[in-house]
Amino acid sequence: MARSSIISHPLSRRQVLKGGAALGIGSAAAMGLTPAWANPWGRTNVYAQGVEEGPEVSLAIRRESLPIDGQEAQPITINGTSPAPLIRLKEGQDAVLRVTNLLDEPTSIHWHGLILPPEMDGVPGVSFAGIAPGETFTYRFPVRQNGTYWYHSHSGLQEQLGHAGPLIIDAAEREPIRYDREHVLLLTDWTFEDPMSVFRNLKSMIDGYYNFQERTIADFFADVREKGFSQTAEMRGMWAKMRMSSRDIADVTGSTYTYLLNGHSPQENWNALFKAGERVRLRVINGSAMSYFDVRIPGLKMTVVAADGQPVQPVPVDEFRIGVAETYDVLVSPEDDRAYTIFAEAIDRSGYARATLAPREGMQAEIPKRRQIADRGMEAMGMGGMDHSNMAGMDHSGMSNMSGMDHSGMSNMSGMDHSSMAGMDHSGMSNMQGMDHSTMGGMAAEQAKIGANGLLLAGEAQPGSRYDQAGIGIDPDERRILVYRDLKAITPWPDRREPGRELELHLTGNMERYIWSFDGKKFSEVTGPIHFEKDERLRLILINDTMMEHPIHLHGMWMELENGQGELIPRKHTLNVKPGERVSALITADAEGSWAFHCHLLYHMDAGMFRVVQVS
Repeated sequence: MARSSIISHPLSRRQVLKGGAALGIGSAAAMGLTPAWANPWGRTNVYAQGVEEGPEVSLAIRRESLPIDGQEAQPITINGTSPAPLIRLKEGQDAVLRVTNLLDEPTSIHWHGLILPPEMDGVPGVSFAGIAPGETFTYRFPVRQNGTYWYHSHSGLQEQLGHAGPLIIDAAEREPIRYDREHVLLLTDWTFEDPMSVFRNLKSMIDGYYNFQERTIADFFADVREKGFSQTAEMRGMWAKMRMSSRDIADVTGSTYTYLLNGHSPQENWNALFKAGERVRLRVINGSAMSYFDVRIPGLKMTVVAADGQPVQPVPVDEFRIGVAETYDVLVSPEDDRAYTIFAEAIDRSGYARATLAPREGMQAEIPKRRQIADRGMEAMGMGGMDHSNMAGMDHSGMSNMSGMDHSGMSNMSGMDHSSMAGMDHSGMSNMQGMDHSTMGGMAAEQAKIGANGLLLAGEAQPGSRYDQAGIGIDPDERRILVYRDLKAITPWPDRREPGRELELHLTGNMERYIWSFDGKKFSEVTGPIHFEKDERLRLILINDTMMEHPIHLHGMWMELENGQGELIPRKHTLNVKPGERVSALITADAEGSWAFHCHLLYHMDAGMFRVVQVS
């Protein structure tokens, strides 16, 4: 949302200048500020919510009355804006960030993706006590990296109230990529409901509370024309018996969410400016609470040059999917003096965020044709090849899981005969470790490259991974889509050791009670942390036994995604794990202390998909 005159506290001259910059290049130049293209580094401080330059920054957190999409709202603001201002630091400096809590409840800031001391990580109850009302907490840490990151609250459901902002770290040395201008694009999802009400609705045991896109009679006849009556009736009957919907794609949808880009709704049409012939760097951040987006700019090819702040070898694409908490940097080179739509469509197609990349303020381009919501197939539960002829009696209500069941081992059940599953107790499925995983992703066990320690060689894709697929609702024949397989580091990472051990975790849940968990246990039920040995090299394997995508975030350490790129596997701080998928990453446990490890879907984390990793 734009800075508004209804902000109750007086504006300083610095804030007025920042507000002018938010209007665009022309307005900033009129006020005597340097045009973005005059800077040889290509950086610009034109960001809709203002900029705070490091290394020393002061931030004040409060609730304020601000308009969002033309309606009065009470978001959490930082220095008078929501989403929060852009913080700009530089690699090699020591950051000093003073955060004052003017709320009537505790708060915090987590610096997402930054490698720093644990007491500066900002997770209440894990690494520090939180910031009490009226208190100022000073974060101090050396800045040892560069790239596109973000920051947000780790207290309660404050992220959903707008407590998030972009964090850009400029490189100490000139980067290998060249560009004339940059824009930061922060995607968020806003609801005028109280976040606790949203959480209660999700736990209300009403199937698909926010899903208003269920299949219709017209869809049934369309399926009959495409697949025939018998197959259509069988699939419909299967979903009905399991009390599940193939269109449960997202927990919270556009029925309550307004999707924002830099705080602006689609109707407000925020403009990102360029001059024809420039090379423009777009730093795209998904700072939403629950929403995945598919991002494209019709008429422009994008070249992906960084993922989660880390440089990757350039990948030309037409579209990319960005999970919650991920970041991607892309380069675009508009040659024509015309407007382009930056289009970020929600994964369930219930809405979109948009802005306009334009040579002049006030321009807009056509909104691309909206896509229809997709249907999940049974393969999303790793159930391909199963006989489901007698599943009646199982309670599968809800979106993502077979309700009441422990699914921690279900991704390994391909090919099993389940013709008599009615009424079965599945509480012991998580112990099916001896099963053959060779059918899990097209890479047979005998084709895997096994090292001397009996483990798959570092950098190879694990059986069960689907890194060559973007995910549900994407037609790979329609346009060139970024997939995880495309991500390739520019140089090998320093630690070249093979993993010494493997740690396997299942992503599990109970949708009827809206409980999310690791290995069937929510955070309140676990007895202790996950332990990493100091400086060990290990492989983390994540198996998604649910029908939801999960963006999994590890604090304090990088995860090196084993996507088949050998020594050039990419570093990420957040890994998207698709339904039924098996994802693996290498970790160097070089960060002593306690660290949060969780699903970055806000309500999933709050419902129990959270653990603590202890490195010692």
